[in-house]
Amino acid sequence: MAPKPKDKPKPSPSPSQPPPPIEDLFASLNKHIQRSDFEQAVKVADQVLSVAPGDDDAIRCKVVALVKADRFDDAISTIQTSKKVLTDFSFFKAYCLYRQNKLDEALESLKSQEGNSATMLLESQILYRLGKMDACMDIYQKLQKSKIDSLEINSVANLIASGRASEVQRLMDTLKVKATSSFELAYNTACSLIEGNKYTDAEQLLLSARRIGQETLLEDNFPDDEIGIELAPIAVQLAYVQQIFYSVMEAASDANSPLRQLLGHTQEAIEAYTDIIKRDLADESSLAVAVNNLIALKGPKEVSDSLRKLDRLKEKDSQYFQLARGLDLKLSPKQKEAIYANRVLLLLHANKLDQAQELVAALSDMFVDSVMPVLLQAAVLVRENKAGRAEEILMQFAEKFPDKSKVVLLARAQVAAAAGHPHIAAESLAKIHDIDHMPATVATLVSLKERAGDIDGAAAVLDSAIKWWSNAMTEDNKLSVIMREAASFRLRHGHEEDAARLYEELVKSHGDIEALVGLVTTVAHVDVNKAEAYEKQLKPLPGLKGVDVDSLERTSGAQHVEGASHVGVTEAYEEGKTKTKAKKKRKRKPRYPKGFDPANPGPPPDPERWLPKRERSSYRPKRKDKRAAQVRGSQGAVVREKHEAGTSGANNSNVPNAKSTQASTSKGASQNPVAEQSKPTAKSSRKKSRN
Repeated sequence: MAPKPKDKPKPSPSPSQPPPPIEDLFASLNKHIQRSDFEQAVKVADQVLSVAPGDDDAIRCKVVALVKADRFDDAISTIQTSKKVLTDFSFFKAYCLYRQNKLDEALESLKSQEGNSATMLLESQILYRLGKMDACMDIYQKLQKSKIDSLEINSVANLIASGRASEVQRLMDTLKVKATSSFELAYNTACSLIEGNKYTDAEQLLLSARRIGQETLLEDNFPDDEIGIELAPIAVQLAYVQQIFYSVMEAASDANSPLRQLLGHTQEAIEAYTDIIKRDLADESSLAVAVNNLIALKGPKEVSDSLRKLDRLKEKDSQYFQLARGLDLKLSPKQKEAIYANRVLLLLHANKLDQAQELVAALSDMFVDSVMPVLLQAAVLVRENKAGRAEEILMQFAEKFPDKSKVVLLARAQVAAAAGHPHIAAESLAKIHDIDHMPATVATLVSLKERAGDIDGAAAVLDSAIKWWSNAMTEDNKLSVIMREAASFRLRHGHEEDAARLYEELVKSHGDIEALVGLVTTVAHVDVNKAEAYEKQLKPLPGLKGVDVDSLERTSGAQHVEGASHVGVTEAYEEGKTKTKAKKKRKRKPRYPKGFDPANPGPPPDPERWLPKRERSSYRPKRKDKRAAQVRGSQGAVVREKHEAGTSGANNSNVPNAKSTQASTSKGASQNPVAEQSKPTAKSSRKKSRN
């Protein structure tokens, strides 16, 4: 047996190469940062930290490189593991939390920072994202003294978001800047004009912003794709101006108005949105706004296509509809709410009630301070024929949030009125105290209470409105309108005295001619002398002096003339002097056809000359061909049948004329639809017999 070979001795490990000098590592780190190669910068920073753990500069470079590389979780982890470092990383931590949309934590992290310009700018961005526009604007006002680039752009955007678009021009005058100084400022200023319903001016400024942006970006050597992405918000806003301006003109003018046709075109807006979506050369937020506006413009048309377009905005890995994370961070709460609301409405139009209900349940947690989730929930319940439940949840929300109850109560009134609950609808409208005195609201309340049978309640609504307008110190006072309608209501329900009192008060206070006419008409049923006294205040109509009232009362009145298309109107005599004479028509000789002698007209024309031949009394159908008879059996049998028929005809002397019988039978068959339907079958049988 051969001896086992001895194991070869393992080579001793070579001594590890010494790390490069720390100066070289920092030089390499600086080179990667200058090249914006932040991933390599992180690796080099780790090498520095392996040589010199806890080095402040290395940790700072690593954190900045991680932030530049959008690795916010790693940056926060590095900051937390470097607590013993002297450098304060609270600002970087706050920025990372801000980018992760952890806004409250980011604001808390900034409290320990000094109030320098960088910290104040970050704080303003966090407050803007939180929707605290007033606090954000306070910071911008403090920063006006410091020379910060693009401060006016953010200030204008903040004013618009906070609902203070009317203050934009004053701010720009204070900062001494023009709207066309940059395309970003021109865009934001145009947005403020849109908020002020100045659509024509906004469109012109947006066109200027697009031109300035193209020139600026071309000078900076931006490629065409990036220029399209940078200017995408302007393109979307231009389409929005066309869309919203069309809606305004449609509501303000009739269908044939040339003004509306000139300034607003729905098709142009649709084409603009579609082009932006197809080219896909826009940032995420602009693309989302274009999709949402296109869906809103189409409405219930092409529901399936609209749902597919919205699916482009959702998180890919999410089973339910949820906006992509990057998009969710960039859109404002108002924009996100509009997208989710349109999604629910499309699901309702598509009759996908289960999906709509699931999405609405999630919206109540996403938009806690908004009324939109409860309105959408009520819409889903109404679609499920649960109007009572919808009224209940709307009322609960209105009681819980009184400052937001106006829209909810209006929705509840609409749901109740459509469901046949007029008393609930009237109750909801009566709770909106800032509009319960307006003429439209008063008219609606009176109509609803009349439908509910509450006549006294309807009268109380009118009395309350009269009292409010009597004490109102407004230029556009509606007291006369309300009082006139109240008098008409009283008269309609048999309260002539109350109606007369209202008309009389209206005549004395306003001198209303319509009220005077109503007063005379109403008082005539109660007090004739008083009616005659007020009747003298009416101005006489021209042309009535020559009318004899007594003879007019003795007549039986106008009689209806059969077949008359117009009723003649007799003009009143002027002072009884002139009378109109009826014009005599000139008799014309009749025109006869050429060669016609009226003395010898000849026989009269046939009165049936315009009727079809088949409908004339002299019409006789053609005899049927005997060969068309259906052949059955053998040929000999046919001969025998013919012979028997001839024998029978010869022997029977009481049979009527064969021609007359055949004619009457044929005429009856032609008028019988069943017989006519059997004709094709007879023809096919004839063909078969011939073959």
